[in-house]
Amino acid sequence: MKACILAAGDGTRMWPLTEGRPKPLLPVVGRPIIVRQIELLKEAGVEDIHILLGHLSGEIVDSLGDGERWGVQINYIYQKERLGTAHAIGMFRDVMEEDFLCINGDVLVKRGVLEELIGFHRGREGVSVVLKEVEDPRSYGVIEVEGERVVRIHEKPARPPSKLVNTGVYIFSPEIFSYIERTPLSPRGEYEITDTLQMLAGEGKLFAAVTKRFWMDVATPWDLLKANEVFIKELKGEIKGSVEEGVHMEGEVFVGEGAKVRSGTYIEGPVYVGEGCEVGPNAYLRPGTVLVKDVRVGAASEVKNSVVMEGSKIPHHNYVGDSVIGRWCNLGSGTKVANLRHDRDTVKVILKGKRLDTGRRKFGVVLGDRVKTGINTSLNVGTILGVGCVTYPGARVSGTYLSGSVIE
Repeated sequence: MKACILAAGDGTRMWPLTEGRPKPLLPVVGRPIIVRQIELLKEAGVEDIHILLGHLSGEIVDSLGDGERWGVQINYIYQKERLGTAHAIGMFRDVMEEDFLCINGDVLVKRGVLEELIGFHRGREGVSVVLKEVEDPRSYGVIEVEGERVVRIHEKPARPPSKLVNTGVYIFSPEIFSYIERTPLSPRGEYEITDTLQMLAGEGKLFAAVTKRFWMDVATPWDLLKANEVFIKELKGEIKGSVEEGVHMEGEVFVGEGAKVRSGTYIEGPVYVGEGCEVGPNAYLRPGTVLVKDVRVGAASEVKNSVVMEGSKIPHHNYVGDSVIGRWCNLGSGTKVANLRHDRDTVKVILKGKRLDTGRRKFGVVLGDRVKTGINTSLNVGTILGVGCVTYPGARVSGTYLSGSVIE
């Protein structure tokens, strides 16, 4: 069986992290989302993988190559115009002659989901979709089923008729392409796979593979933080770099090749210290911390339950909690992140002009790549700084700032 991964989207809800990097390459405990998908496909016996590219396509090609390092064959298809999910799947018309597996490029599942789907689909003619029951389905495509068949799909309903949602994981037969050709343009001006699937459901050709295993859609920066929280619980401690005498470590702690942990540092696992990172002396890493690669956390700095991406520096007298820090950022001495409201309510953010509830009581900041803060900058809960933002010394920062902003 072949597989396709839909990785062409702009990732607008993940801004500013996707301004310079496609969403499928964002890291989850040191490994990009799309690499985790490839590994699971390989485990499920799928070795012929086709990836649909669009936004920053060269980044994905450079990162994945031909797939040899994972024992798979990767081929690429380029989508010049993004005209909806049905249009995206239709791009594979010339390479999928038999039933094929399809995954959205921002979906995370765990071992067993793909094998379950393949086993479920065997002997069925039509389309099989993985469904998952969630607590609040209003942000998803909600599915009504009768037995093993899908009968109706509701896109982001205010009053969901069920808690089963479309996970974005499918097995299609080549017949899907004829249905895509008949899919009408939606009010949003796109060809939606939801409309295609509704046609199949009306003919009894859409089957519901309900899973109880882990699944999540990584759409926003706080989703990315949650994904890291989930997967770091599976971390197995290992020391590949150097750890000086006088370092205290407890729980599962991974220290990658070339990484250095200096004396006086206190680490409470699970903590991931990636390749080439430098920690300490006298730093404090708390549970859930992920330092992706070449990150510096220096003296009297504390990082808690945060993702700090490649090349960023948290060098001295800093606090970062429940946050996502992009690549090549530099926090000036004394920069502190607030991660809890006084009223203990959930943290709200402004993203693309909309006020969104993160659903998290503790959430700090999101910094795009190359953000620099002046000394003693205070970053309030829910602050989002675009790529290349700079703050003055002593700045008190709240809200969302476009890339390149200078904040006094």
